[in-house]
Amino acid sequence: MSNNYVVGFPRIGEQRELKKILEEFWAKKCSFNEVKEVASKLKKRHWNYQKNAGIEHISSNDFSLYDNILDTSYMLGAIPKRFSHLKNEDLYFAMARGNKEATACEMTKWFNTNYHYIVPELSLEDKYTLDASKLIEEYLEAKKLGIKTKINLIGPITYLGLSKRVDGGDCYELLNKILPLYEELLKKIRELDDDILVQFDEPIFVKNLDDKVYSLIKYTYDKLAKNSKVAVITYFEHSKEATNMLVHTPIWAIGLDFIYGKKNLDSLEIIKKSGKKLIAGIVDGRNIWKNDFQMSLNILDDISKTVKKENILVGSSCSLLHVPFSLKYEEKMSSEVKNWLSYAVEKLDEIFNISQKFLEKDVCQKEFEANYKANQSRKNSILIHDKDVLSRVNSLTILQRDGLFEERIKIQKSILGYADLATTTIGSFPQTSELRLTRRAFKKSLITQEDYKEVMKSYIDECVAMQEEIGLEVLVHGEPERNDMVEYFGEQLKGYGFSQNGWVQSYGSRCVKPPFIYGDISRAKPMTVEWIEYAQSKTKKIMKGMLTGPVTILNWSFVRDDIPRSEVSKQIAVALSDEVDDLQNAGIKIIQVDEAAFKEGYPLRLENIKEYESWAVRDFKISVSKAKKQTQIHTHMCYSEFNDIIETIEAMDADVITIETARSGNELLKIFKKVGYKQEVGPGVYDIHSPRVPSVQEIKKQIKLLLEVLPKEQLWINPDCGLKTRKDKETKEALINMVEAVRQVRIELA
Repeated sequence: MSNNYVVGFPRIGEQRELKKILEEFWAKKCSFNEVKEVASKLKKRHWNYQKNAGIEHISSNDFSLYDNILDTSYMLGAIPKRFSHLKNEDLYFAMARGNKEATACEMTKWFNTNYHYIVPELSLEDKYTLDASKLIEEYLEAKKLGIKTKINLIGPITYLGLSKRVDGGDCYELLNKILPLYEELLKKIRELDDDILVQFDEPIFVKNLDDKVYSLIKYTYDKLAKNSKVAVITYFEHSKEATNMLVHTPIWAIGLDFIYGKKNLDSLEIIKKSGKKLIAGIVDGRNIWKNDFQMSLNILDDISKTVKKENILVGSSCSLLHVPFSLKYEEKMSSEVKNWLSYAVEKLDEIFNISQKFLEKDVCQKEFEANYKANQSRKNSILIHDKDVLSRVNSLTILQRDGLFEERIKIQKSILGYADLATTTIGSFPQTSELRLTRRAFKKSLITQEDYKEVMKSYIDECVAMQEEIGLEVLVHGEPERNDMVEYFGEQLKGYGFSQNGWVQSYGSRCVKPPFIYGDISRAKPMTVEWIEYAQSKTKKIMKGMLTGPVTILNWSFVRDDIPRSEVSKQIAVALSDEVDDLQNAGIKIIQVDEAAFKEGYPLRLENIKEYESWAVRDFKISVSKAKKQTQIHTHMCYSEFNDIIETIEAMDADVITIETARSGNELLKIFKKVGYKQEVGPGVYDIHSPRVPSVQEIKKQIKLLLEVLPKEQLWINPDCGLKTRKDKETKEALINMVEAVRQVRIELA
């Protein structure tokens, strides 16, 4: 009996092989054929890992050279006009990264994860044509290895729901334009082989949708599942309303997430009546903690009281894309802590073992005994609990800073003396190979602390000098000592763990290595003061202190699952409040507390949002609660739709917020005007995710768009995110153009 299932698998490679070859290709150091060769090797390896682990439903077409939504746009021929003259890989990568002639497509977060997708740009006048070559080639590649895969597709309702209409209007109006292409695609798939399972990912079904969208579900899957074997997969929450529609279509199976969507249990009765297969997401695809076999079996046993056991497939809660590849490279991690963890490869074994036990097949009892011991070890470890932390957090009385914004900003402007349209950057500057090698050598004790500091300070000297040369007005130290904006702080906080190779894809070739929180959080000593204080000593201009906020530290970490996330966040906030106080006492007048991941932590169901907003705002305010009135607090948020959270942003009460808007004109900013937002705003005037250098005229145009929405007195001018991933030359050229654009606009406004 076929009874286990993996929604999808990581594609970046166990040692980031895909990242490395892509960046060589973009740097024109290798051919595209070499990229394809590496991709082929990775796919073969990933399929074999799953096959050897005993996984029965293995995916093809979950692999991508950049992003699966981008792949879908390419497959459907949904190509923006500005790229229509390009072909093949030039077209594909230009949509993702831009080129000298055109800006890239907008990029935003995949639901409430740190993965980014490329937003499709659609229009009523578009003429779509199917290109199924990638999908077919991958299926046949796997078949040559003796592996009959299921084929993964982004479902049409999710695809349209995540798109934007460049001509205005509702993307769902285009359903009847793309459905025929999906039907044509399914016909081609049926011609490949008998009884191929096609997986449609429809995560948008877990959100609160309009009735008109729910009405499209039966219409869509009556067509798509009419002659094909189809599984519709949802994840990250419950999809009770959509499930009620799906059971009345001819699909073969429904995939539900029982880790993050507990209310999916309410759908069991209707699934039972439909007789459909249930793919039970029981192994966490988003976190790294070892599965509790007995707990999972208890849930499956409860499910099987309603749905027949033979109709249940044991699976991952979502694609394993969101966790690192394998623990086998974690050679330096504490053996005690490592025994609590499970990455993608280890989760394959978990899925297999649970599925075998669930079907009462012969399994190795040692696996279950080892699993029990590991979970008990974690539960009882002295590494987890700190009474002093709990006492301090529970007795906290100061929850926000003194003074209203109107009072604070007058004091700040008097002291800081910055001009309208003040220029700054978000924080990080390009990371050189020398920096990375130096940090690595220091960690390995190959160089002394003195040598390490000399290299870091030399970089800061150059960074400060370059900013002064360019004419930036509020400076940053460039963050040479920081490997990552979360990991850097985690390394200095008690209760945090780190990996050697725990890389997870964020977008394209960009990978992050999230730390993990296993115990109570506290700060032993100042974390940033030495570097910021040194940088301030090298200039008479204002130097910003740079911190990562509590909610972002939480959302960009793998978080312990034995206490509520809100409690973990509050512990981090208390630790950061000490750092803010130390910075201002060291003479730092502006402190930026980045909440880049604030929006991505939002619950997907409306009924859960108020609770999240309550503790997320609480913890940002706790983190800056010791800031004096004259200390200006900045924050930064990445790509977000602000319409639905603008009141929450106001409640955070930062003096200045910088946001990513470069790929969306001034649209995101209009909501700030609509609500009468009082605080100051720094909308990004150029896109740092693309290597292209914007011209002075281009940036001037962007600034003037901003001035249509907010007055100059309220605006700061900056790139839309940190510059860590960019090259030195393009960074300097872009910032020179930004400063010159501001100079010209100021003259025109005078």
